[in-house]
Amino acid sequence: MRIGVISDTHGLLRPEALAALQGCERIIHAGDIGKPEVLDGLRELAPLEVIRGNIDSGDWASAIPEHLDLEIGGLRVHITHDVKTMQVDPVAKGVAVVIAGHSHQPKIEEVNGVLYLNPGSAGRRRFKLPISLALLDIEDGQPRAQLVTLG
Repeated sequence: MRIGVISDTHGLLRPEALAALQGCERIIHAGDIGKPEVLDGLRELAPLEVIRGNIDSGDWASAIPEHLDLEIGGLRVHITHDVKTMQVDPVAKGVAVVIAGHSHQPKIEEVNGVLYLNPGSAGRRRFKLPISLALLDIEDGQPRAQLVTLG
C-alpha cells in the first residue's frame, strides 16, 4: 500500500505535488493546509486524511482535527502537526509511524522502533529548505518511507 504524505502547503497545491501523488491509495495532509481548495485537489486523487496546522483557522478548518490515530495496513499511525507538542507516547501506544509537519524540514528517522516521518513543505519555499513530500509504503506490515523533492 502506498500513502502520499504532504504538509505545509500554505494554500499552494503544486502541479509537481499532484504528479508525485498519482497512484497513491491514500493521502495524508499533516497540517498548515492554508485553503480548503488544497484539500479538494487532493481528494480528487485518493481518499484523504487531514489534520489542522497552526495556520489553519476559520470556518472551513474548524471541523478538522488537530491530530489523528489511524490503522493503515495493520500498523498504527499517529498524525500531528508539530512533533514537539505531541501528547502521546508512541511506544506505549503501539504506534509504528508518527507523521508530523510544521518544521518544513524533510526527515525520516527511526527512534525506539518508531518511524518518524516529516514530509517537509510542499508550499512556498522557506529559507533554503527543499520543497518536498513523502511516500510511505506499507508492505508485509513494515513501513518504508522516501522523500520526494519537488524543487
